[in-house]
Parts: sequence; structure tokens; C-alpha cells
Amino acid sequence: MPWLTPSATLTTLVGGLGFAEAPRWHQGRLWFSDFFQAQVMSVDMAGDLRVECTVPHSPSGLGWRPDGSLLVVSMHDRRLLALRDGGLQCVADLSPQVGGHCNDLLVDAAGRAYVGNFGFDLYAKAPVRSTQLMRVDPDGSLHVAATEVTFPNGMALTPDGRTLVVAETHAQRLTAFDVDDKGGLSGRRVWADLTGTFPDGLCLDAEGAIWVADARGHRVLRVMEQRGVVQTIPTGERGSFACMLGGADGRTLFICTAPAFGPEAGARREGRIEFTQVTVPHAGRP
Repeated sequence: MPWLTPSATLTTLVGGLGFAEAPRWHQGRLWFSDFFQAQVMSVDMAGDLRVECTVPHSPSGLGWRPDGSLLVVSMHDRRLLALRDGGLQCVADLSPQVGGHCNDLLVDAAGRAYVGNFGFDLYAKAPVRSTQLMRVDPDGSLHVAATEVTFPNGMALTPDGRTLVVAETHAQRLTAFDVDDKGGLSGRRVWADLTGTFPDGLCLDAEGAIWVADARGHRVLRVMEQRGVVQTIPTGERGSFACMLGGADGRTLFICTAPAFGPEAGARREGRIEFTQVTVPHAGRP
């Protein structure tokens, strides 16, 4: 029986959001995307909120290249953008290769970006179908990293850079790949079978466990390879859609929550970022 943590206290860091996703701890601030306000924002632990850039076609995944430039997924036009000198530039157009809106992103130490996508029209309730996980190299070239993945979403890379774990949301599992020196993926395997959950945004801790938001379960889960769920933190009446470890010691677990998902819910501006404290600090990427 997974360790349930009903006593975990969730504190609101920022509210009034449309829908927060892709939280990232970076240089003393939590960066995140707000789909329905079309903005990338950052906030510190005192609640100082800043708009970092506006992405007209809705931002999603975030990550930084070695040169410090921010990469941002532009969801609806299915592009990867870079924020440089205060402006957004297109790095790659993924639209010919993907079957739905782009979503989360992971950037490795070399600046390669792995980008997920829905694979189908989620908002129109189209049938679920598999898609391709894409990789954009630092030169802007586009590559198919993996095929036949079902709603590739949150991702984590181990500290040695050799294992990439991907949430396949609608397949209800976490899938791992070996990563070679050029960013190629092989050795596909089920890292954790999460039947009955919808794994979304995630992060890795220093014991090799993954914290992952269950997008329909109103909870975040701590998952170990092959062991499955070992800890659960409920989010009450609110859904949880992404999580990230950060803070000064890497032990603050930030959770993106909202009462519901979709444009109508986003327009009500009821999204939040909440947080609680955990024991094991962050590791790996993002």
C-alpha cells in the first residue's frame, strides 16, 4: 500500500493563474508557463511574480541551453522558440512531424531539446493515438527520438545523462530510454506501470525516485523504478498537473493545481502553484 501523506500541508505560492504547467526552479525563482494567459512567468518564495515573455500560441515546456538562453515550447503552432535579447525566435517547426499540440520539454547538458506532443486533438475528444517524441539539436535540426509513444509528456534525465524517463500520459506509464552520446534513444522499457493514473509533469530526486502529477487523480505520486508508487500527496478538490523540486535546498515540492483542465476552466483564473516540503532533494534534469 503506497504511503499516503494526508497531513502534508499545501501552501499557495501564487494564485489567479489560468493554468500553470512546466514548473522549473532556476536561479532562485520558479519559472512556469501559463497556457491560457499565454505567458511565461517566474516567482520567488516571497511571491514576487514576473512576466518573462508572452507566447501568443500558448507556452508549455521550458528549459535552458548551456549559453543561458531559454527554450519555450509554443503549443498551438507546434514550434520550439528561444528567448534571446528580450525577443522570441523560432528554433524549429515541429508541425510536420507531430499529431497534436506540443507540450512538455527537456533540455540536456548539450542543449538538445526533447519535445513531446499530444498526438491527437485532445480538446475535440478525438480518439487517442500514438505519436513521435522529437529531438531538436543545438543546430536546429529536427530528429525523431522515439516512435509509438502515447501522449509523451513530462520528462526527467538522470544526473549522468544516460537515462531519459518519459510520462506516457494516456498509456498510464513511465517509460525509460538509454541515451547515447549524440542524444539517441534506445533500450525502451517500462520504468513504472501506473495503470489507473494519468502521469503528467514530473521531476527526479536524489534517491532515483520520480515525483509525478496524476492529472486525473488529484494527487502527486512518488514512484520508484519497478516498485511503483511509494508515496502519495493528495491535492484535495484540485487536480494536479505538474510538479518540480526546488527551493534553496531542493526539498520544496512545487505543484501546479487547478479545479479543471481546458480553456473554459482557464478563463476563470483559478489555477495555482502550491508547495510542500519533502525529505529528498532534487536531482537530474529538469
